Amino acid sequence: MAILLLLLPLLVSAVYGDEKAFIGVNIGTDLSDMPSPTQVVALLKAQNVWHVRLYDADRAMLLALANTGIQVTISVPNEQLLGIGQSNATAANWVARNVIAHVPATTITAIAVGSEVLTALPNAAPVLVSALKLIHSALVASNLDSQIKVSTPHSSSIILDSFPPSQAFFNRSWDPVMVPLLKFLQSTGSYLMLNVFPYYDYMQSNNVIPLDYALFRPLPPNKEAVDANTLLHYTNVFDAIVDAAYFSMSYLNITNVPIVVTESGWPSKGDSSEPDATVDNANTYNSNLIKHVINNTGTPKHPGITVSTYIYELYNEDLRPSPLSEKNWGLFDANGTPVYILHLTAAGTVFANDTTNQTFCVAKDGADPKMLQAALDWACGPGKVDCSPLLQGQPCYEPDNVVSHSTYAFNAYFQQMGKSTGTCDFKGVATISTTDPSHGSCIFPGSLGKNGTITNGTSLAPSSNDTSLGCPTQYFYGSCSFTTSVIIGAFLMTAVFL
Repeated sequence: MAILLLLLPLLVSAVYGDEKAFIGVNIGTDLSDMPSPTQVVALLKAQNVWHVRLYDADRAMLLALANTGIQVTISVPNEQLLGIGQSNATAANWVARNVIAHVPATTITAIAVGSEVLTALPNAAPVLVSALKLIHSALVASNLDSQIKVSTPHSSSIILDSFPPSQAFFNRSWDPVMVPLLKFLQSTGSYLMLNVFPYYDYMQSNNVIPLDYALFRPLPPNKEAVDANTLLHYTNVFDAIVDAAYFSMSYLNITNVPIVVTESGWPSKGDSSEPDATVDNANTYNSNLIKHVINNTGTPKHPGITVSTYIYELYNEDLRPSPLSEKNWGLFDANGTPVYILHLTAAGTVFANDTTNQTFCVAKDGADPKMLQAALDWACGPGKVDCSPLLQGQPCYEPDNVVSHSTYAFNAYFQQMGKSTGTCDFKGVATISTTDPSHGSCIFPGSLGKNGTITNGTSLAPSSNDTSLGCPTQYFYGSCSFTTSVIIGAFLMTAVFL
């Protein structure tokens, strides 16, 4: 077994090592106001998304995707699985209607047969492998098998004892399905489709899994999870689950089937029992996931081996059943407005574009006023923001409170730094918003303003010796006091807020 485990990365690399990882997106349709297929495609293009997964094979959507170059995974819905798995003619008709009718204009690259069948529809499990084989046979008959792979997405819950990854194994009760399934994937050059949701692992761990570990946030070495058998260090839940799947396959003597993650994401809103379903956490998870994947980082067991991933999902689906989080996995609302702006800056990067070109940095709701004041002092001092509009008698003085003033200063700094990653955090008291915070005659930097001209707010802050406008760089509520200790404190905070 030790030799097998050592060879595993080499065997996987031989199959998939030269591929470049991609980020795709799932397109669910449980919306009360679903955009038209042409609107969906326009959004995909604007966001540089070139890989999508559909939960069906909708004809209108496939026609809209024609001649775009977007690579498409279509799906056999679970309710059609029994018919296809028991009839060669039904499978052939499905392929003729949903594949042959659309290629090559529409670039169909994979067919997902069912979704989480073993856990969601176990009564169909006996025909799952048959359905895959019959769909594949229909592709072979049309000479499409080399360009269109056939697989089926699994919930990661089919993996038992997933940590340490080296001891993980698939639920043995599913061996009669998993063994022939994996052999089929191996023989056809396909891949294991796996849905990976660290959010659920975190929620179900009773605080055993740290939030930072689930969100890809940096961990000190002593906080990393270590597999005692391999001495591999795991810095995030995502990698641990993917490696657990690789090890699970190896225990069934399958060592050269790569993995594509067909669903992964984080909800931006939840009910009272889901306190970590927040915009900030969703943004953090998806931003870090995208960077992790497109950097071809791989996993600790297979560094550099791609794990292409489809984000769950493009739109918030308001028609999904409870809990509230089920309705809020999307990156966009139905009208194409971003739920949040991902922390991605590379030109051309998937999802790095703000469709409105209007993003602002604002004080986070419920932030500690003392932390806001400290961050405001830093922005108007070492941060070199021109805070003169906040002085008494100036356009942005009212409302005279720390939330309003810090929002102006945070945003001015964010804009003058080119909206680059990390410039809208301020020790956790700021967040990105697509709502223009300008009000009355107070036009915020980055706003189109009254005349449609973008203001840039790039002037330097007034010096600490400039008293012509009242209080110098210190905007303290209830007094105009300004002490040496405050100045020193503001400069010391450079290391904290940069």
